Amino acid sequence: MSAAVQVIDAEIDVREAMRAIGAETRAAARILALATAEQKNQALNAAARLIRERSIDILAANARDLADGKAKGLGAALLDRLMLNPVRIEQMARGVEEVAELPDPVGRVLAAFTRPNGLSIERVTTPLGVVGVIYESRPNVTADAGALCLKSGNAAVLRGGSDSFHSSAAIHARLAAGLKEAGLPEAAISRAPFSSREAVGEMLEGLGGALDVIVPRGGKNLVERVQREARVPVFAHLEGVVHVYVDRAADLDKAVKILVNSKMRRTGVCGAAETLLVHRDAAPAMLQPLVEALIVEGCAVRGDAETCEADPRVTAATEEDWRTEYLDAIISARVVDSVDAAIQHIEAFGSHHTDCIVTEDKATAEKFLKEVDSAIVLHNASTQFADGGEFGFGAEIGIATGRMHARGPIGLEQLCIFKYRVRGDSQTRG
Repeated sequence: MSAAVQVIDAEIDVREAMRAIGAETRAAARILALATAEQKNQALNAAARLIRERSIDILAANARDLADGKAKGLGAALLDRLMLNPVRIEQMARGVEEVAELPDPVGRVLAAFTRPNGLSIERVTTPLGVVGVIYESRPNVTADAGALCLKSGNAAVLRGGSDSFHSSAAIHARLAAGLKEAGLPEAAISRAPFSSREAVGEMLEGLGGALDVIVPRGGKNLVERVQREARVPVFAHLEGVVHVYVDRAADLDKAVKILVNSKMRRTGVCGAAETLLVHRDAAPAMLQPLVEALIVEGCAVRGDAETCEADPRVTAATEEDWRTEYLDAIISARVVDSVDAAIQHIEAFGSHHTDCIVTEDKATAEKFLKEVDSAIVLHNASTQFADGGEFGFGAEIGIATGRMHARGPIGLEQLCIFKYRVRGDSQTRG
């Protein structure tokens, strides 16, 4: 269906078509859940090979998306998210292969015990079922999400954003071809072939009971809508208001290196730092060099009164700045009285995503790691490590900040649930 339905949405009953996709994917999920590790790995390795072999087609599709994006006036950060090049395509293919190399997460025995009555009980990992993934500009999410769902035994319905419509279609075609080579149903990785918001609405309703969970990956408006309207469980984070706290016991060289990388490596990712906090005792020696390092790299700094005094190029921050995810070369900066004050600021203005402390004091570091209630908390390392690939997960679908079983990068393990297998010998309950 996916190749044939790339027509004007108005010509098609989107609800009926999406329900049909859901039904096909649910049927494929039953088969995929029983697939061997060898079958799944064969499909993944074939998809990676085809991504490389057909990279020209993928780049041509991406060029169409980039041209459309520029015509619509997308900003530099969004265009960077959207852009593919030979290096990024190779990274995408390698990411799929890395997922194939990971241990199969399905069928692991998490616990085994025998009850006094002789019942033998095992808790065993199983796939979630059908995962709906709704994402925006980044076309590489098509490969990451498809690969992770496949390896974890889950079927997937992917809905990329209209900005990456053609790129996502080209990448999805390689995934489907990989499934076919391995003798698995192509519908195990389905794609919503519509650019309309109506397709998203159908997924939020669950596609007639086909979806078991939804993972949104995108901006605040998308995630807010998903969390507000979804009729199925959601793994998501709303914002990445990420902090770097420079403690009074920080090493300045380390602090500069970590801060600049956290903010400027890629400003449009959810792990990019958005607020700098500096201990008051460290401010006289460290605040100006930290600000200087950011400005030299092209970052605008919005600060409190003390930060403005430290460098005349700093503009005054407003209350709203402390809770803003800029996703751009802008950062807010504030001096705090203590590590406790830093933790309080993060609790008040943060998003429970990723936060970092820079310090040589191990006790202070452990306090921060223990008390900051975020999905990812780092000591003396860039916040841009908030990524499933960097965690050794091969790839990720997104970052979750909720209280469900999946928190932090959503990789293979987080895409599995469990069931209990109970073996007996004619036991009955009195």
